[in-house]
Amino acid sequence: MKDTCVFDNEKNKIEPGTLYLVGTPIGNASDIGERAVKTLAGVSFVAAEDTRNSGRLISNLGIKQNYVSYHEHNKAEAGPKIVERLKNGESCALVTDAGMPGVSDPGQDLVTLCAENGVKVTCVPGPCAFVTALVLSGLDTRSFCFEGFLAGSNGEKRRKLESLVSLTQTLIFYEAPHRLKETLGLLLDVLGDRKAALCRELTKLNEEVVRGTLSGLALKFTQTEPRGEFVIVVEGKTSDDASEWSDLSVEEHIASYVKSEGLSTMEAVKRVAKDRGMKKSEVYKFTVK
Repeated sequence: MKDTCVFDNEKNKIEPGTLYLVGTPIGNASDIGERAVKTLAGVSFVAAEDTRNSGRLISNLGIKQNYVSYHEHNKAEAGPKIVERLKNGESCALVTDAGMPGVSDPGQDLVTLCAENGVKVTCVPGPCAFVTALVLSGLDTRSFCFEGFLAGSNGEKRRKLESLVSLTQTLIFYEAPHRLKETLGLLLDVLGDRKAALCRELTKLNEEVVRGTLSGLALKFTQTEPRGEFVIVVEGKTSDDASEWSDLSVEEHIASYVKSEGLSTMEAVKRVAKDRGMKKSEVYKFTVK
């Protein structure tokens, strides 16, 4: 086994029976950290989301390793096997295709399984796409809500976004290129036309950060085909959003939309619910005499 002290610093030695969450580069291979390299070299085996992708990275570092596959489609079977090896005294580095294991990937399930079985888990910090996008966005970084990929049907995605409407924190989402246009349209429809930034190919040669509003970004990608993986960063609800209706009752708020924009009562109810962070059913009660 490889569970010997491969670090000069005793605090960083590889410990038997430990799962190491190892952050790997999200695009630029030079972003790999020294501790990550030493950990990947010193553990008994590596559990990888894609053994070919991670194998190339690790091989290019001059490291020979033993690999097991661990991903969304085999986690139920592979997870317990990894835990059993850890309980028997081996050590494992968990890596994903890019970034920090456990963020929007099944690494979270393996950490939970280890915790349930009394197996030690530690982290070797490294690059993370959503943090990189947040600090590049130009939006408020003091408080944020990371949602990852919006999952489920369009209705489920809409309901999730409706639950976020009233949050003042900056909102962060992941999205694949083939769903980007649809997701931007949904964000605009549910959240309104907020400031936003689209970040793609982060740390790579073709890195791009496009800042503007949701409507402007949606328009851009009706004219340009999306390429690469995206992080969408959206401004949280601001106090200005309420300035036009903060002194209105719910009934007056509904009536103002009907009168000023010619909306139907039901459309006005939807807009008021979004403005106030209320359920549509709660707002609708104010229309019933």
